[in-house]
Amino acid sequence: MRREAWHTAPMSDTPAKPAAPGLQEPSLDEQIAAYQREFRDLDPQVEQIVSALGRLNRRMNVAYGRQVSDLGISNTEWEVLKTLVVSGAPYRLGPGELAKRLGLTPAAMTHRIDRMAGEGLVTRDRDETNRVRVIVELTDEGRTKWLEAMRMASAFEEDLLQDLSGEERGVLGEMLIRLLRRVEHAQPDAGGRLTDLD
Repeated sequence: MRREAWHTAPMSDTPAKPAAPGLQEPSLDEQIAAYQREFRDLDPQVEQIVSALGRLNRRMNVAYGRQVSDLGISNTEWEVLKTLVVSGAPYRLGPGELAKRLGLTPAAMTHRIDRMAGEGLVTRDRDETNRVRVIVELTDEGRTKWLEAMRMASAFEEDLLQDLSGEERGVLGEMLIRLLRRVEHAQPDAGGRLTDLD
């Protein structure tokens, strides 16, 4: 589960796992020192920023994965619920549109919809105005799961940012958005999943 749009790594049904005991990750300073030893042109300030962002993203995804697992849904199911909610009431999309928004093949999308319909999270019916077209709609149970996940994530995120003042949060948010816009401009196709990992 990624909140941003709980955000852009390949989707998997298995929550991310922390490093095994005894396999301690080097500190940022240790990692940067090792990189500098092997790559003299490294800018340690840049490396500190991007490495910290990478580690933060990884740990947040582990936390989000555990939360949705506690709710009895998978990361992939969370992504589908989120996409339907973001589409707005009445929270309905065709399988093709869902697949496009999630960067999945039609076959992978069909597999997800079958499973979620069986769990009561979505319904799948023929469009009354076009019997050839199938519509996937969020159920009350699916929306309840989404709301529970959002509440859990909000509490986690508030705890994560508790040491930052309102002003600091605003500045950090603006800086991250500037970085995001630069990446989006340089790599406009990087927001989707380029491969199916099902």
